[in-house]
Amino acid sequence: MIKNRIKVLRAERDWSQETLAKKIGITRQSVAAIEKGKYSLSLELAFKIARTFQVDLFEVFQEEED
Repeated sequence: MIKNRIKVLRAERDWSQETLAKKIGITRQSVAAIEKGKYSLSLELAFKIARTFQVDLFEVFQEEED
């Protein structure tokens, strides 16, 4: 399973879900679903999120060990 750190990265920057959504061109509801792991995003969107945070893709998305 892949876990994401989007909520943490947003908090570090004091960004709301709405702010991030506008920066990457999706809805706030989509950001919420991605944070909860209820939305399968495209690789293109994953890279866009990483670029927006100015971090490596692996700092946003990490494989969760069982």
